[in-house]
Amino acid sequence: MNRNLNFGQAVEALKQGKRVARQGWNGKGMFVFQRPGDVLSKSFLPNVKSLPDAVKKYLIDQDRDIEFTPYFCMYSATGDIVNGWLASQTDMQAEDWCVLED
Repeated sequence: MNRNLNFGQAVEALKQGKRVARQGWNGKGMFVFQRPGDVLSKSFLPNVKSLPDAVKKYLIDQDRDIEFTPYFCMYSATGDIVNGWLASQTDMQAEDWCVLED
């Protein structure tokens, strides 16, 4: 396990598809990962449960495939996945990041 990394090193590991965590986090099992970019076919949009109907209608009217850009997510201590995780100022300045083994 790589330990004592700074935030930049943690971000680079995330871009490589690895899981990272702060050694100082209190929540057991918490980690951050990057959800990769993806393309959603316009024909599949009506089946997407994670978009409100008004958004689906708007996107369908655009008549094109939808590109999702990569973003960070957190696996929380309660086992939930938090989409769009943002690092705090403390997280960004910390040097206790580690890459978790698979």
